Amino acid sequence: MSATLDHTTRKPPVREVPAKDIGGGLALLLGLVGLLIGIGLVGLGVRCANDGRPGAAAGLIVGGVLVGLGSIIAMCGLNSIAPGETKVVQLFGRYRGTIRTEGLRWVNPFTSRRAVSTRVRNHETAVLKVNDAYGNPIELAAVVVWQVEDTAQAVFAVEDFQEFVAVQTEAAVRHIAIEYPYDAHDDDALSLRGNAEEITEKLAIELHARVEAAGVRIVESRFTHLAYAPEIASAMLQRQQAGAIVAARQQIVEGAVGMVEQALARISEQGIVELDEERKAAMVSNLMVVLCGDRAAQPVLNTGTLYQ
Repeated sequence: MSATLDHTTRKPPVREVPAKDIGGGLALLLGLVGLLIGIGLVGLGVRCANDGRPGAAAGLIVGGVLVGLGSIIAMCGLNSIAPGETKVVQLFGRYRGTIRTEGLRWVNPFTSRRAVSTRVRNHETAVLKVNDAYGNPIELAAVVVWQVEDTAQAVFAVEDFQEFVAVQTEAAVRHIAIEYPYDAHDDDALSLRGNAEEITEKLAIELHARVEAAGVRIVESRFTHLAYAPEIASAMLQRQQAGAIVAARQQIVEGAVGMVEQALARISEQGIVELDEERKAAMVSNLMVVLCGDRAAQPVLNTGTLYQ
């Protein structure tokens, strides 16, 4: 019951909204005009004091100072927004919106403004040493391309959104490495080395789920380093070489069997020589040795017959 109550009364997360701003050109012009008016009033007050009118002089000087200070304070609300940059606006601790419009903009001068870049960024992890799905120690690193999508969440939902992305990226890479083997024993199973595209897509999906709370969008993710750990690299290399040798031998045997079958069929069709079962077995044995051997065949001169 209490868990349901907490869930229903929990405040929704802060979402980005546009700030109430106006064009900075007009605000700058009005501020400069006000500053000139203030200077003019102070100058007029000084003249009145010289003419022996102290009451009018005091009023003009005070009014000029107030107008000048008000103009300076008002111009403190000017902000220069570059492309790919935003300003998160706060008034006495409360979020008041985000300025995304490029150029010179003006907001309430009593607000605080924090610059947040929305440019695309790269984060490359260090080389991580983890165990894959088969328990083999491997080394891998990844690069993640990301961008701030919601500036309010990036500033208020997490302590430091850049550090948050870095930590969550490392956690996601470790989790993906644990879920899949470096090399799959089954042909249909996914592996880190054999299915890089599929694995990186899954990595991007997991990263998006992890950093969504910070208002960050994952643009792309890729593995930049993938290898067995040094302590087992030599053993795994021997295993890969053995697998390659077995596969090559299998292909050689399959080709040799086809060639022997074709040779026997051609001899039988053209009637070159009559071969009984024993002669066929001897011929098959000799051809297989010649075709599957690692060394060149050595000719042997037979001065007798097969049966002597």
